[in-house]
Amino acid sequence: MSYKKILTIQDISCVGQCSLTVALPILSACGLETCVLPSAVLSTHTAGFTGYTFRDLTEDMPAIRDHGLKEGIRFSGIYTGYLGSTKQIDYVASIFDTTGTADCLKIVDPAMADNGKLYPGFDAAFVEAMKGLCGKADYILPNITESCLLTDTPYRTQYNESYIDQLLQKLSELGCKNIILTGVSFEQGYTGIMVVEDGVKRYYRHELLPNSCHGTGDIYASAFTGALLRGKDAYTSARIAADYTMACIQATAQEKDHWYGAKFEPVLIQLIQALA
Repeated sequence: MSYKKILTIQDISCVGQCSLTVALPILSACGLETCVLPSAVLSTHTAGFTGYTFRDLTEDMPAIRDHGLKEGIRFSGIYTGYLGSTKQIDYVASIFDTTGTADCLKIVDPAMADNGKLYPGFDAAFVEAMKGLCGKADYILPNITESCLLTDTPYRTQYNESYIDQLLQKLSELGCKNIILTGVSFEQGYTGIMVVEDGVKRYYRHELLPNSCHGTGDIYASAFTGALLRGKDAYTSARIAADYTMACIQATAQEKDHWYGAKFEPVLIQLIQALA
């Protein structure tokens, strides 16, 4: 296996298990040389904490890109998570175009919405910009809410496989043919991932756990990306990432006071073993 270098672009919270705080250790544990481009620095994440600090690094992004280009640094993979503005999306699109190797895999987690609603601070212009970034990607990892926004489809909490197929078709029309649609549930007590790779659709079902944790989407996307860059196909990567994320949630449930994130570190060995 070649030693691959990956760049991940998202914000970092000094405390709180999400975004870069999750992506860097998980991708490193997958055996990848992991480089980072922080889009912002926060003292904590924004879910449940108050009075947090926030430093926007948007205007630093082009200089970081240009320095890497001058040094001849190129990446086998580029993975994006939460981006804070349309301007950041534009900068990421430029990074996609200039800093990858010839076979660079571009993975976009369009982290902007859940439960039928956009995250605070985002608007229709942000959604339109994200559509363009998804079109440049080799793999996208939206949830159902994000898929509906990206495809101008009415959001539903009750649906059938035909509805999911329509979402997948519309997502592919954005330009990205490999889709990892998360949070797809056809029966009570279970959820799963619908995977489309090279025109082949497969579904991985797993138990719907009663507890949830902040940052599990970042854990999932990071583990998926790590497995993919290790040479696994999309379905296998989706399965490994789902199993690992469930293990993180189960580990967290044992500690009632750990409300601000998922305990992904103690079970990293499970991810490493799954990739072996």
